Amino acid sequence: MNIIFGFYNTLLYQPLFNSLILLYDFLPGRDFGISIIALTVIIRVAFYPLSARAFIVQKAFSELQPKLKELQEKFKHDKDMLARQTLEMYKKSGVNPLASLGPLLLQLPILLAIFQVFSKGLQESQLLNLYPFVENPGIINPMFLGLINLSEQSLVLALMAGLLQFLQMQVGLTAPRAAGSKKPGMALVQKHATPIFFAAFTIYILTRLPSAIGVYWVATSVFSIAQQWYLAKKLKLKGQSEK
Repeated sequence: MNIIFGFYNTLLYQPLFNSLILLYDFLPGRDFGISIIALTVIIRVAFYPLSARAFIVQKAFSELQPKLKELQEKFKHDKDMLARQTLEMYKKSGVNPLASLGPLLLQLPILLAIFQVFSKGLQESQLLNLYPFVENPGIINPMFLGLINLSEQSLVLALMAGLLQFLQMQVGLTAPRAAGSKKPGMALVQKHATPIFFAAFTIYILTRLPSAIGVYWVATSVFSIAQQWYLAKKLKLKGQSEK
């Protein structure tokens, strides 16, 4: 366990923490919140190829849902045929429903390290993790824009993060409804229930964590919404050009 923690600290936590302090040292104003936003953008840009691939796979999978529902209805009494037809549809469309899990699993350890950096980064004891070439800033000012203490909880940031989480999932879950569906009301409930649940869960979590995490959550949600909008538009234009 100590070996695993040592690798985690050396390969993930320390590089991220030192990057955050470097940004804090060199960005004008020495605002820890701005440094968090800057590091979040850098990380999201670095992971753009992985997250873009995951979004494209998810989008393609969601567009297959109406056809998959038709297969389920057609072969509801023949499970073997349903399995074969489903695999054949995946093969023809080039969609692997498990493909989006790879990028997520690769990013998970880094996301955990980011949470730890942003939640513990204001503690003076963490400055012992600085590399020799990184200037020790001394006491870090916890105020974001002079308004929010990043070492404390913030209901405002939690509510903002919850709303953005809802909007992000609305963009990501948008999918065509199966032709001839007789339950549009149920589809509407399913479309909104999951985003509402995760938005509420986000608010609940962030009201119990330092608001530094809230700044990260808001920044990464804004980036994700912009990325999903861009990719959806790009896919739509590509589809129109192929017709």
